Order: sequence, then structure tokens, then C-alpha cells
Amino acid sequence: MQKPFSMGTVIGLILIGLAAGTLSGLMGIGGGVILVPGLIYLLGYSQHMAQGTTLGMLVMPVGILGVYLYYKNGYVNFKASLLLALGFVIGSLLGTKIAVQLPAHTLRKLFAILMIILALRMLLQKS
Repeated sequence: MQKPFSMGTVIGLILIGLAAGTLSGLMGIGGGVILVPGLIYLLGYSQHMAQGTTLGMLVMPVGILGVYLYYKNGYVNFKASLLLALGFVIGSLLGTKIAVQLPAHTLRKLFAILMIILALRMLLQKS
């Protein structure tokens, strides 16, 4: 059984979610870039707990208002979204089966390497 959250933890979680939601709406990022590091470095979560908690958040329709606004402006391809969701469901199952078997330090290093590769690719891309 998990212990109740302190007020500071509640506020921290809401602020991390607010930052991730804002960046998600603004740039299409959030989960890996904001939520996981925020939970680890601001609230002391383990890598496994941060990743599991972030996936738990995705189960709820957290982006519904952002999706609505993008849809109103003609920027949502629902067919593509459904196919992405299907892939995400299967991929999250496969990825989780692997992740829970890895030591936390290995998982953290893999996460950091992925972030560096993505950042460098975006930074160095010509167009």
C-alpha cells in the first residue's frame, strides 16, 4: 500500500503535469522529456516508478482539450492517431516487459542516451 502524498508532493506532481501538458500542447512532447525526469529529480522517484507512473497517466484522456483545439484548427488525423495508439498499446507492453527486467542504472543510462541522440538529431538536422 502506498503512503499518502504530502502537500509538497501534490503540488510538485501538479506542476510537473502542468509543465508536461503545456509543452505537449506547444511542441508535442511531454512524457519522456518532462514527466520522467521531473518525477526522478524533483520528487525522488526511481526510474522504474517514474516510467510506470507516466504510463499510468496516459491511460486517462489527459490531452482531450488539447486534441479538441488542434482538431478545431484542422490538425488532427484521427485515423493516424488510432493507429499510433494501437502501436503504443502493443509497444508499451513489449517495452515494459523488457524495462522491468533491467537494473535501474541501466534503464536510466538507456533513457539518457535516447534523449541525447534525439536532441542531437533535432539540433543538427538541416531542414
